[in-house]
Amino acid sequence: MDSVGKPLRHFLTLLDITPEEAQVLLQRAAELKRRTRNVERFESLKNRTLGMIFEKSSTRTRVSFEVGMAQLGGHALFLSSQDTQLGRGELIEDSARVLSRMVDAVMIRTFEQQRLNRFARYSRVPVINGLTDRFHPCQLLADMLTYQEHRGSIRGRTVAWIGDGNNVCHSYVNAARLFDFQLRIAYPEGFCPNPDILAEAGEHCTLLREAPEAAEGADLVVTDVWASMGKEREQKRRAQAFARFRVDEALMRHAARDALFMHCLPAHRGEEVTAAVIDGPQSVVWDEAENRLHAQKALLEFLLLA
Repeated sequence: MDSVGKPLRHFLTLLDITPEEAQVLLQRAAELKRRTRNVERFESLKNRTLGMIFEKSSTRTRVSFEVGMAQLGGHALFLSSQDTQLGRGELIEDSARVLSRMVDAVMIRTFEQQRLNRFARYSRVPVINGLTDRFHPCQLLADMLTYQEHRGSIRGRTVAWIGDGNNVCHSYVNAARLFDFQLRIAYPEGFCPNPDILAEAGEHCTLLREAPEAAEGADLVVTDVWASMGKEREQKRRAQAFARFRVDEALMRHAARDALFMHCLPAHRGEEVTAAVIDGPQSVVWDEAENRLHAQKALLEFLLLA
């Protein structure tokens, strides 16, 4: 229960919401996007404060949450680990107890999923996963909103993930379950997604060793950088391992004629994706990036007002 007796909801993975709630969130995000485009004033979170803890660097996550709270009439407070007691060894449990008495919700961008889970366990307010090494659920809300805008429901569609079995890939595995689509994952040897996460997805996911096979007839092709944050020292080794997993025009020709391309950004043109693809007509990465803002506004309302 939260401080006013309502059931306390966190958003630590996509599976913290039901399929029905996910659809409501996307519908609300689309409505909030329309209102923003029409410059309509809408202050559903007036006088509410979001505490944002960043232990990893960020562009899209920070800007989208900060602007989103402002557009909803609230305030976002940026907290870097270098500028708070967390960076000096304060227990995560103690920080959770203190901060959750002062703010209305907390967004955390950190390394270990367990660190996020520990904070949530001792928090009196909703906690949102802004990215961990295990999951990136906010990105998937934006991706699903983007697909829906361009092609309608993703239910029953085929999505090809090309590359590293990383945190975004794990959230695509969860999204396949939540939104009921088929996910094909093509990855180099040694970079498989977490087997426990895969096992829970059952028949929604298929592992493949060749990118063209995964992309064949796909409605959506998705990739990410070859070396995620914290893996930069492995860049040379990964560049060799991932050389056959670049998304280029030849690979996109294996996908459906009207297939979309997504990337959570930042992108390294010439590595995981060519400029011709990311800047081409099938790419929706800029809509995808903007939709972080609108999907997260809907999420904040859901957690704070439901």
